[in-house]
Amino acid sequence: MPRLPFAATMSALALLGSVLLGCATYRQDLERAQKHYEENQYEKALALFRVLEPDIDSLSDAEQAKYAYLRGMTDYRLAGLSLAANVPGGVADPRRGYRDNARHWLAVAAAIEKNTPGGLTGDEKKRLEDSLTDLNKDVYGGIESVEDKADDTKKGEDAAEKKADPNAAPAPAPATK
Repeated sequence: MPRLPFAATMSALALLGSVLLGCATYRQDLERAQKHYEENQYEKALALFRVLEPDIDSLSDAEQAKYAYLRGMTDYRLAGLSLAANVPGGVADPRRGYRDNARHWLAVAAAIEKNTPGGLTGDEKKRLEDSLTDLNKDVYGGIESVEDKADDTKKGEDAAEKKADPNAAPAPAPATK
């Protein structure tokens, strides 16, 4: 009879150990992929990220933000290195695929970082923001922001009014105290 509790305890410990080792393995894969990214070995980094992707939920929130950031930046860098395919009816443009994936993963990183801050450094957040701004131009056609667009429209209207009536009195100077 004493063997049954001992066997159950050992089974539970073995299961717990394999779970902990599994998490450590995912973390090691993430660190290895980050090392490849930092060494400009983007193809190797992307291969590791793709292998790790199905198990991303095994990472902590901070690690998930780091994964999404590094995955997005890897795709972004590969897009910059890829030649655009301009063959009508030919092979799909690899640059487009990398840019689409980069935008997806960087948006995921931004969302995770917004909900649970601390996974990215200040430099990484800035790089993420700059890269997303560039990638969003692919989708939104280069519009910087709605506010910038409204300001530009207002300036254009003011200039048009001045051109429409050249004999109009100039605008009054601001009052001084």
